[in-house]
Parts: sequence; structure tokens; C-alpha cells
Amino acid sequence: MNLFADLLASTKNGSVTATGPRIQQRRGVEIKSARELKIMAKASRIVATVLKETIAMVEPGQTTGDLDAYAERRIREMGATPSFKGYHGFPASICASINDEVVHGIPSNKRVIRAGDLLKVDTGAFFDGYHGDSCVTICVGDVSEEAAVLSRVAQESLMAGLAQIRPGNTLLDIAGAVEDRVLEGGFSVVEDYTGHGVGRNLHEEPSVFNFRTDALPNVTLRPGMTLAVEPILNAGSKACRTLKDRWTVVTRDGGLSAQWEHTIVVTSDGCEILTDRGD
Repeated sequence: MNLFADLLASTKNGSVTATGPRIQQRRGVEIKSARELKIMAKASRIVATVLKETIAMVEPGQTTGDLDAYAERRIREMGATPSFKGYHGFPASICASINDEVVHGIPSNKRVIRAGDLLKVDTGAFFDGYHGDSCVTICVGDVSEEAAVLSRVAQESLMAGLAQIRPGNTLLDIAGAVEDRVLEGGFSVVEDYTGHGVGRNLHEEPSVFNFRTDALPNVTLRPGMTLAVEPILNAGSKACRTLKDRWTVVTRDGGLSAQWEHTIVVTSDGCEILTDRGD
């Protein structure tokens, strides 16, 4: 999410530390070379693998801390560094947000996953200088009809947005397709957080918004642009608030929230989903 956009402008140097990658100097919207795209594809495959394995292993009685430990171990086994851990102080390798938690849920060995939960797992991998980023929503066991439909519409809105990606189209084409599917489903788009460019930095320009607006730059898409597209939907009001831990964002009305995200590259005739899980 583009929560950290302002921080990008003030950072002078990039580096990798024991706790994870640091952001580099802001560069504007970047067009990636063939070499860079090969590296990003590897980073994104690591993310896709971890999320596919996480989806398969989730069951009631686990903790979000269990998932975080597994994700970090697998990311490192595949030769990458967790993108999130240590990023502006975030303490974990995944965001694990349950039910009314919208984004940035902090994993904990005390947070037990229960049947009926709507679990969002977001993670990233930093490989050879580049990031991949993706999020899934997992219906744990038998969930309510509202939860199941919310997750499905969120995923469909993501795919509707991706279908609009081609050279010459704009971010507003993506946003309009996402917003139309969300409203058709009877839900609301969270406007406080957007998708983003991704590459050397986890969060780069541009902001990939999910609703029609003239308040953000409407960038024209070009081959070689790499974007993280991530619709976030609430079952009720779009309004959110941040908890006292200064990370976890929840819905103001206590309603459910869902999110799906892919890292993509704009190609000559559409887009390639770099974090495709093959499911």
C-alpha cells in the first residue's frame, strides 16, 4: 500500500541490513529493463510460492505468528530477504489481517486463527535488489456468505483492473474497472490505501488507485512498468482507523475487509502477472 509514499521522497540512500531492505532515492515512474524484469520475476515467484503454500497450510488453531515464521523461513530458503521485516520498523515478514482488520496486521503467537475467519496474508520478497509483492484473502473453514462474496468480489475486481492494463491506457482505466466491480457487488473501495509501483523499492511511483479520482496523477501505461495492483474492499463503510500499535488498520464500523494483490509488468499487448500462483 502506498502508505509510505511520503517517506520515499525523504530517503537519500538504499541498503540492505540484517533486518531487511531499505528504500532508495525516489526516481519517479521507472521502466524496467529485460534484465531487471528477469530478477523481478524470480522475486515474485518466491512470493507466489510462499502464498500458495500458506493457503494450503492454514487451518483453525494456528496462530498468525506460525504463518509469519513459516513465510520468513521459506523466503530465506529460496535465497531472498523478507521485504516487510524491518521496513520502517514493521516487525514481521507478513501482514496478517483478520476480519475487520484492513491492512498491516502484525502477526502474533497469541493471535489464534479460527474457523469462519477472513484472513488476509500480504508478503514480499527482496531478491538480488528487487521486490515482488502480493496478497491473498483466505476463507478459513466455513465462512459467512458475506465473507465469501466479499473475498470473491475483491479478487474479481483485481482481475477486472488487470484486464485494463495495456500500453496507452491509464491508471484511471484500471481504477474505473475495479470500482465498477466493487460497487456492482455492493461493497466499498478503501481509498486511504492504494497500489503502487514496485521494483528496487517496495513502494515506488505511481500510486495505483482503485477509484475514480482527479486528485492523483493519471499516468499513461507503458511497456516495462511494474505495478502492484491491490484493491481493498470493505463490506460496509470505506472509513478506516489505525490502532494504538500504529500499524494495524481496521474498519471504523467493524465490518469485514478483503484484499487481493498481484505484482505485474506492462507488456506490449497487456500485462504479465509476475506473482501468478497458477491456481
